[in-house]
Amino acid sequence: MNYLAHIYLSGPDPLWMVGGLLGDYVKGPIAEPTADPVKMGILLHRRIDRFVDEQPEFRLATACIEPPFRRFSGILVDMMYDHFLAQNWPQFHAEPLEDFCRDFYRHLDENRDQLPENALPFADNAARAGWLQGYADLTAMAHYLEGLGRRFKRPVALHRAMPLLEREYEQMEQGFYLLFPRIIEFADTQLHQIKSGLNYSGLRNL
Repeated sequence: MNYLAHIYLSGPDPLWMVGGLLGDYVKGPIAEPTADPVKMGILLHRRIDRFVDEQPEFRLATACIEPPFRRFSGILVDMMYDHFLAQNWPQFHAEPLEDFCRDFYRHLDENRDQLPENALPFADNAARAGWLQGYADLTAMAHYLEGLGRRFKRPVALHRAMPLLEREYEQMEQGFYLLFPRIIEFADTQLHQIKSGLNYSGLRNL
C-alpha cells in the first residue's frame, strides 16, 4: 500500500491519518501499548504492510514485474494500488476524493510539528501539486515514478516501467479488487486492537 491507501485505512482520526502517512518515513521500534495516536497510526501502517506482503494477489502482481524493475516490484505495485483506489474512490468512501485529500493536507499542516524532517518535502508540496488525488491519472503516476527514481542513492528510471504496468493493468486491477476488501477488514481489526493495547500474532514492535 502507498500513501493514499494508508491514509484511507487509518480511519477518520486526523492524527491516525498522519501516522498512516508517516509509516513510510519513521523507522525503528515503537513501544506498545502507546496512547500517541500518531504512533498508533504508524503501527497500523506497519501491520498492514506486513499483511499485504503475504497476500497471493500482491505476490502475483509483483511477480509480473520483469527485469530491470523486478527489485522495485513492491514499490510499483503499491503505486498501482493507490491508482486503483483513486480511480474507483466513490466505491470506498462517501466523501469526494478532492475533499478527502484537501482535509488531509490541512491535518498535515496543523500537525507539522510532529513530522520528521524527511516528511517535510511531502508536507510542503503535496497540496500544491495535488499529489494524492493525482494517483488517479496514469500520466501523473509516470511523473511520480520519475521523481521517486531520482531519490534513490543511485537514480533509477522507474517511469520507464509504465509500459509494463499498463500491460499488466487489468490483472493487477482484478487482484486489487479481490484483495482490498480483506485489507480493509484487517486494518479495522488492527485499529481496534492497537487502541485496546492488544498484541497481534507476535507483531509487537514491528
